[in-house]
Amino acid sequence: MDAISQIQKELLAGNDLPSFGAGDTVSVSYKIKEGNKERVQQFQGVVLQRRGAGATETFTVRKMSGNIGVERIFPLNSPFIESISVVKRGAVRRARIFYFRERTGKSARIRERKNFKKEA
Repeated sequence: MDAISQIQKELLAGNDLPSFGAGDTVSVSYKIKEGNKERVQQFQGVVLQRRGAGATETFTVRKMSGNIGVERIFPLNSPFIESISVVKRGAVRRARIFYFRERTGKSARIRERKNFKKEA
């Protein structure tokens, strides 16, 4: 193993994030700095994709704000992410559900995966 991948492996060892994937509804608590103040903001939505590996892994979350869809890409190992909690598991057949962007109304629902145990 080269030096870079060895360092990345050591840095990612203390990662205590829940397992989630495309179709899951997650709530991400992340820190925002405004001037000299810092606060925690919630972003709850459906995970469209996870991409990358190791230290560069990211995930995309989409939520509806009124009638407007808002997407945000989070680095998985960001120091600004305080916590990630899985609200519900979704049963989807794809790893990247970009078709979800065009859906509205009843077709925008995702079936809930059975045998889901909430993580603390």
